[in-house]
Amino acid sequence: MTSSTTTVDPAAGNTLRRDRPRLVDATVRVLLVAASLVSVATTVGIVVALVEPAIEFFGEINFTRFLTEKSWGPQFATPSYGIVPLLVATVEITLIALIIAIPLGLGSAIYLAEYASNRTRKVLKPILELLAGVPTVVYGFIALAALSPLLRDNVPGFAGLEFQNMLVAGVAMGIMIVPTIASISEDAMAAVPHSLREGAYALASSKMQVATRVVVPAAVSGIVAAIVLGISRAIGETMIVTIAGGLSSDHPEFNPLHGAATMTAYIAAIAQGDVPVGTVDYNSIFAVGVVLFALTFVLNAFSIRLVRKFREVYE
Repeated sequence: MTSSTTTVDPAAGNTLRRDRPRLVDATVRVLLVAASLVSVATTVGIVVALVEPAIEFFGEINFTRFLTEKSWGPQFATPSYGIVPLLVATVEITLIALIIAIPLGLGSAIYLAEYASNRTRKVLKPILELLAGVPTVVYGFIALAALSPLLRDNVPGFAGLEFQNMLVAGVAMGIMIVPTIASISEDAMAAVPHSLREGAYALASSKMQVATRVVVPAAVSGIVAAIVLGISRAIGETMIVTIAGGLSSDHPEFNPLHGAATMTAYIAAIAQGDVPVGTVDYNSIFAVGVVLFALTFVLNAFSIRLVRKFREVYE
């Protein structure tokens, strides 16, 4: 009676089993690298698209006058190309938006992270984030058709509110960026170790003291990132400021009760096709785009530095 044995090479079997995870890892790595390259290529493409028309513009318009003059009117009888009015209107509307968004966003984040139960959080956070999915043209229309008449007719001191004005544009923009600040800040607060909270409670701290003196300082890097992301969204917003903020650039006092054109609103207005391609007026939108791009780039670089400086690493 003979017996036969089958030998299996364990090394070969292990190799076959390990090849599949390695193939999946390699595929994911390639996809991630490709996604990163697409992002970099998009940024480079934006810069390339802006540079040539901007150079043509500054070949005819003095760069110093562009940055310092306080009059913007490319299509006036006597053209003027000082970007200060557009820049100031952009900053003013953004500040109004932040006055609305930062308290509401941080308050929502603190409540969701520290006070709300798990069931309540699961219901409220998706509802809050639905605001981020509302088209910005809807915010602009509501601000123009509902909020502006409401303030003008019912609030003392707003009788001089223009039909299009920076105040309602800033308020609508602030409501728009609340979900961004609230969601990212809440995620940062949720990442704070519970041991810090437990240590504070052991020292007889109240829930408010734990939230404001322990959790918020520990999550400050994420909160800063959320606020800067909200600022970037506000600076780059187009539809709200175009619909509700107006396109006027002849208000030297920059009263928020008056309308004024931001950089994005001007770009949207000129890009509609009424200005011939290749003219100084047409190239001016690329010059404004360069300033907008540089402002956003500096803001994000500054935020990255702040995040790295205040980042807390927990084990």
